[in-house]
Amino acid sequence: MEKVKQFALDMMKFIDESPSVYHVVENAKALLEKNGFKELDMCSKWNIELGKKYYVKKTNSTILAFTTPNKLDVKKGIKIFASHTDSPSIRIKPKSEVVTNNMLRLNTEVYGGPILSTWFDRPLSIAGRLLTRSQDAFKPKVSYINLSDIVVVIPNLAIHQNRDVNNGHKIDKQKELLPIISLVNDTLEADNYLLKTISKKLNVDIEDILDFDLMLYPLDKGRLMGVNEDMLTSTKLDNLLSVYTGLMGIIESNNDSEKINVFVGFDNEEIGSSTKQGADSNYLAHILERIVYSLGYKRLDYLEMLASSFMLSADSGHVAHPSFMEKFDITNQCTMNNGVSIKLSVNQRYTSDGYSMAVLKEIVRDKDIKLQVFVNNSNEIGGTTIGPLSASHLDIEAVDLGVPILSMHSIREMCGTYDVFYLKEIAKEYFNR
Repeated sequence: MEKVKQFALDMMKFIDESPSVYHVVENAKALLEKNGFKELDMCSKWNIELGKKYYVKKTNSTILAFTTPNKLDVKKGIKIFASHTDSPSIRIKPKSEVVTNNMLRLNTEVYGGPILSTWFDRPLSIAGRLLTRSQDAFKPKVSYINLSDIVVVIPNLAIHQNRDVNNGHKIDKQKELLPIISLVNDTLEADNYLLKTISKKLNVDIEDILDFDLMLYPLDKGRLMGVNEDMLTSTKLDNLLSVYTGLMGIIESNNDSEKINVFVGFDNEEIGSSTKQGADSNYLAHILERIVYSLGYKRLDYLEMLASSFMLSADSGHVAHPSFMEKFDITNQCTMNNGVSIKLSVNQRYTSDGYSMAVLKEIVRDKDIKLQVFVNNSNEIGGTTIGPLSASHLDIEAVDLGVPILSMHSIREMCGTYDVFYLKEIAKEYFNR
């Protein structure tokens, strides 16, 4: 139990230190470099060797790591563990300052599909990346910022002015989701207030600031919960839980399988993945092709490798909610600490099928790893994920799986501590095969 609990604590620390998607990738980079992975330049020719570890980044929000075996068997293909680095959030718009009734608020835009009510009346802060001038107009300097000492709040309207709030309230995104950052007084200049604050804190000339990508995030830390601490509650379990477990799986693997092992964390899953750094792009296919070519093989070898390759697509699943059991399937429900869920949809909202599910079950056979199956209630559409999108670009076998959680897309989500450990063990065992 102690190693399971410690792994959960380490995972939550990774999440707590990753307030934006850009920090996720920077922290993943630090983990990889600490464990012997070398960064490759996307704009240079690669000299890849067998028995080595490498990683690449894209747009500061997508990361891919891979290991090459000491001896490569082309016929055994490539093993991929795919996840996504983004989570539903609230992003800050340019020219964001809005002054109303002596209060300075920031204009925002919703990213993805968060449960908006969970963002009200709690301490939030601001993080992301800042783009400033450099010597090359096509390559501005990128800085990662976390204004953790600045607390902002999105306030609810008092029940006295909204008596029906507990009967259901439709949130006006443009009107209500503006966090208060300061009070206006005679000495405060509201114009460009956010950039002036950032300029002062980072000691950057405001004239050199070209643009930013900033988002709100909750200041509350992740923690173990329950009498036996066999559950945990944290922000962004969907899907940083999968990012961390996949990273640790490839880091802890022995790479004696004669196959190329790949971990990838895509951006933009929460908005459909159809971006240059998303799963519904050629990014992964191009990287895999470059790896194969850099090892001295040809395109026919690459296509042959794809034919025998496999992908685990890891994204959070659903625990059957005790207050809404009617929303879940009558025979395929998931419970906490009963294993990682294999996600199945006959309409291919998940890429799993009988073949790929059989492969996964065989990989973990005789291991101290639990699996369970999730299928949507036939009256519910359910969500989708990166598996079908990425697999369609590569034409490979794949299975969708993930740790089942409660409160998906809330600012705080919950899951079982054992299930987190099971997913890491699945990733490690998968990469060792």
